[in-house]
Amino acid sequence: MAFMTGGLVMLTEMLPSLPPSEKKIANYIMNHPKDVISLTANEIGKRSDTSSAAVIRLCKSLGLKGLPDLKLRIAGDLQKHNDPGVRDIEPNESLASIIDKMTNNSIQTIQETAELLDTHHLEKAVHVLKTARKIHFFGIGASSIIAQDALQKFLRIDKTAYAFSDIHLASTLVSTGNDQDVAIGISFSGQTKEVKQFLEIAKSKGLTTISLCKYGQSIVSEQADIPLFTSATKEPTFRSGATSSRIAQLQVIDILFMCVASSQYDKTVTHLNETRAAIEFLR
Repeated sequence: MAFMTGGLVMLTEMLPSLPPSEKKIANYIMNHPKDVISLTANEIGKRSDTSSAAVIRLCKSLGLKGLPDLKLRIAGDLQKHNDPGVRDIEPNESLASIIDKMTNNSIQTIQETAELLDTHHLEKAVHVLKTARKIHFFGIGASSIIAQDALQKFLRIDKTAYAFSDIHLASTLVSTGNDQDVAIGISFSGQTKEVKQFLEIAKSKGLTTISLCKYGQSIVSEQADIPLFTSATKEPTFRSGATSSRIAQLQVIDILFMCVASSQYDKTVTHLNETRAAIEFLR
């Protein structure tokens, strides 16, 4: 992308969990994004009836390096064309309209997820996945579909991987793991207790833990050595089988897979050709 974005999305999603002073600053920034770009931390603090220290704390709460990082992202947000937002379907809606809405919803979800991915955390995740002895994916409900998708991708490039939706089986397997293994907990809400418990057990055994949740603080991401975030776009009423969250999670899995594949390109091509040939007779 030509410019950094995602500042306003971060503020919107973190707003409910921010302390009072930081919440006042976040509200001011969201209401006056153009003004903020040219203001100092001290000036933002004064205009929001807080302090420059609170402005710096807000940036840290967002996981950013500082105010310049936030201002750069907001400037990028202001360069984007207005989008219609995530739209729900209506009773007896036409096929053409549903196609248009679902397509736009997916595009917005993918765009926001790209804005929220931290490349430093992504690089760390790629490194541990590339060198892992075993990779354990765990998710419940719709997130279990993402775990299965990740499993079939990484198996094809000769990675020893597992995917579970049963906390008992998942916990049993990671309990025999060590610091050469990786555990990935998938939960869009970040509040799934079983996923939190899975990462807790994995962490206690020395495994590197990775979380995949919507942007913001959560009980799942708190257990991760490497937190990865997807778009936190609100799901519409029908949710279409958790459409937006599923697409965002699949996007991150695809990015992880492609990054690992690229880093060992020749080996990946060999393994993909071998696995393709192995199932050719079934077609």
